[in-house]
Amino acid sequence: MKILALCTGNPERLPGKSYKTGIFKHAVNGAVMIDAEGLVGDGICNRKHHGGVDQAVYVEGSLTLDWWATELGRPHEPGTFGENMVISDLDNRDVAVGDRFVVENLILEVTACRIPCATFAARMADPKFVKRYTVAARPGIYCRVIRGGVVKTGMPVSHQPFAGEKVTMPELMETFGRRLSETDRARYLAAPIHYKLRALLEA
Repeated sequence: MKILALCTGNPERLPGKSYKTGIFKHAVNGAVMIDAEGLVGDGICNRKHHGGVDQAVYVEGSLTLDWWATELGRPHEPGTFGENMVISDLDNRDVAVGDRFVVENLILEVTACRIPCATFAARMADPKFVKRYTVAARPGIYCRVIRGGVVKTGMPVSHQPFAGEKVTMPELMETFGRRLSETDRARYLAAPIHYKLRALLEA
């Protein structure tokens, strides 16, 4: 595996919307510094739902993006889904909470899956895209930064699976907002899950 693209964005206004969003990401050339808050220089507008230490970096696997290109019938540029990093030979469905992506000094740890929203649908110019994305069950991957570093396109990536019981990205999406069994709740809490979801599960 290797980094295929690193993407950042500036706040832009969506057509027909009154607010600005940082979802418009574009591939950058050269080295990028990643710290606890994500890619330095990346614009984040709605910090209630985006960014923060437990979703500092948004990752997409190239195999998942290839699937979407076929599904949508068109190729798309890196950053189209608002992702910060594209990793080659990675299928999002194979990723679980607690998995780590290591790029030299940089260590990312998976915390949660991407839940589609109205802004994402507007970005894709498809009012039904939230449902389409949910049904596809290939959600993007949010990570916290365990150790920061400077990375660039082409650098090799090591995918280190979580040693405990798995909570996969598709499962997280499927159970989002639903009541879990006590067994599943314990399994979720045993993983290094996003602090907001942890708080909900512990409530």
